[in-house]
Order: sequence, then structure tokens, then C-alpha cells
Amino acid sequence: MVATAVSPAPAVTVPLPRPPAGEEDAYVSWYEQVLGWTLTGGPPAQLVTGLRFDVLELPSDAGAALLRRPVATGPVALMGRRMRFLVAAGSADELEGLLDWLEWGGVALDLAALGVGGRITAPAPPGTPPSPRGAAVWLRPPEQGCEALLPALPGPGRGDGPGRGPDLVRLVAAAATECHRARLRRGTARTGQPLAFS
Repeated sequence: MVATAVSPAPAVTVPLPRPPAGEEDAYVSWYEQVLGWTLTGGPPAQLVTGLRFDVLELPSDAGAALLRRPVATGPVALMGRRMRFLVAAGSADELEGLLDWLEWGGVALDLAALGVGGRITAPAPPGTPPSPRGAAVWLRPPEQGCEALLPALPGPGRGDGPGRGPDLVRLVAAAATECHRARLRRGTARTGQPLAFS
């Protein structure tokens, strides 16, 4: 009896869910006509970072704690277990230096920034039907012209106050603190041991 080689079955890929007919037009209309932002790729549609905004990304438990703090933010999105805070374009380049300056350099924080060349999944516009579990959603949706009020480094005419955007330094300091606290909580939950400090 001669053995014959059996070719493996071709891999079956399942495409990502597409928004129902008409809903995709609502995405394009809201992002491109209301906000002036360009959608790319898809499905799901993507927003390019580094042009109109950058993104500060952190674990959702740390992000939820950050939202409870008295720190001004811009629009905020949730995608799975990651929270995304929109910040002024160019801010991603400042993250490493800010963390060093704030004495968080070298600490594992699970805090990242997306700038030029990055992409995020476009959350469903406000008022559209609920998205599938784990899909990107706006917790604090953007408004037309919000780029002028996104967290940025202080400079002439910038800083917290009426008509001025939030301070990126304060946001990064609070985000780093909450990322560190969340990591410690997860470690404590995993080991069952309370934290001990000397």
C-alpha cells in the first residue's frame, strides 16, 4: 500500500463585521463632514494619528481611574481593554521625555503614544446603533474643532483655563500614576499578597 500525501485544507479567514448598509455612510459623514477627519482602510474603518491628533493609550482599568481624577482631558475612546485619550498632534514625540522628566523613566507602565503613521479603529459615531462587544466606542466623543482644545504642552497662551486646552504634562503625570497603580493592583490580585513597602 502506497501512502499518499494529503494537502492541508486551505485556511479559512473570517472577515471583520461590516457596519450594516447605511451605517457605514453615517461613519463617513460624521468623521469626514462633521469633524473633518479622514477615514482609511476597513472594515473596520481606521483614523490616522499624527495629523489632527495623537493618542495616549493605556489599560482600561488605569484609564477608568484617570477619568475619575480632576484632570482635564479631550475625547476618550475605549477599544477592548485599552483606553485611548486624544491629545494634540505632535504630543506622541514628547511622551518619553515627559516620563523621564516626571521621574517615571524606566518604569514599566503599559503607557504608549501613537503619533505620525499610527492608526486607531474609528469608534462608532454618537447616536449610531450599539457596536458589537469589544468594538471601539467613544466614552467622550469629539466635537467639531476639538483639535484646538486637545491636551498639549504648555506654551504662550496655553494651559488650563477658559478657551485653552488641558495640559499634557498633567495628563501624562496622572496617566503614569494610574498605570502604575493598576499594575500593582493586578500583581496583588494575582499573588493574593498585600503590597509591602519598606
